[in-house]
Amino acid sequence: MDERSLIFPAQEFRARIAALQAGMANLSLDALLLNSPADIFYTTGFLTRFWESPARPWFVIVPNTGEPVAVIPSIGADLMGRTWLHDIRIWDAPDPRDDGVSLLADTLAQAVAPNGRIGLAMGLETHLRMPLADFDALRARLAPRRFVDATACVQRVREVKSEAEIDKIRATCAIAARAFARVPDFALAGRPLSDVFRDFQIALLSEGADWVSYVAGGAGPAGYGDVISPAGAAPLQHGDVLMLDTGAVKDGYFCDFDRNFAIGPASDTAHRAHAALWHATEDALTALRPGMLARDVHVLLSRGLERLGVTPGGGRLGHGLGITLTEWPSFTPLDETPLRAGMVLTLEPGCVTAGGRIMVHEENIVLRDTGPELLSPRAPEDLPEIRT
Repeated sequence: MDERSLIFPAQEFRARIAALQAGMANLSLDALLLNSPADIFYTTGFLTRFWESPARPWFVIVPNTGEPVAVIPSIGADLMGRTWLHDIRIWDAPDPRDDGVSLLADTLAQAVAPNGRIGLAMGLETHLRMPLADFDALRARLAPRRFVDATACVQRVREVKSEAEIDKIRATCAIAARAFARVPDFALAGRPLSDVFRDFQIALLSEGADWVSYVAGGAGPAGYGDVISPAGAAPLQHGDVLMLDTGAVKDGYFCDFDRNFAIGPASDTAHRAHAALWHATEDALTALRPGMLARDVHVLLSRGLERLGVTPGGGRLGHGLGITLTEWPSFTPLDETPLRAGMVLTLEPGCVTAGGRIMVHEENIVLRDTGPELLSPRAPEDLPEIRT
């Protein structure tokens, strides 16, 4: 009889735990404490939208040998019981007197000797999803055991995806591609941008997304002001460039790519910018290889845009992708993360157009030994025009 497991076969999770334990050995860690939604899902398959409630902390302990232990509120016992984990310890939460601190301390004390080291992610793109006062109490109860930074241990494992994970991301990208194909049906001149955003989310759900955690974009002549604002009530106008960007989710895995559309005939400025973004991305797809650093991708994209006669936009020009909308590394001039085969990444060049406006372009890839493989269907070379 097959072992119980959610999302993936249990062996997928066992391989992840083995990789984490190898990293723990390099840092001489006796246990690894995980409490972010992404890390708990990554190690267990515990997929829920209940994370939207901040009322309860959740924990998974990875010992240096053996299987993980879940220390969780009782409300999650049934769902966690359907994952591959067997050791699940619960308390009734929220408890303002002792919200899992004693149970967690006792569990860690059993796994870690008094002079031991407990890993906890403390660096960039991490957060402590428990009250700071409770963490101070936990640390005091476990002394002289020490908490040490395990950011690299977790990130180096999570950043290289298994083929099963890559298939999930590819499937989510296909859902978004089908939704983008429907945009000309509802992104019409005169329609409020807020209605377009809403219809795009409906299209994503109807095409198979489990939920849509992120939709952003913008519209305006020759580009848009930013790529993170919520949609307003202003209607689309002839000559606008519309950009839609989505982080839809299927089986816990994100896509993150955007598409640009012209509402009616596009200006020469918009056409030139779109062509430059497309060709700079194409050049990066040709040149990108494992062994490069994250900062090298920023150079590739920036110089590619400059050669094509446009001014690169500021900020990062892509990032990692997986069980969160954005993951490490970041394609900035300062990120020295080595790129490895199996990383799922976004290429996201942006350029300045006119009057302080910008245009951006984004694709999702997996980096192979031979170079990038597209996971998002490639955008058209010419800026699509929606004629109404």
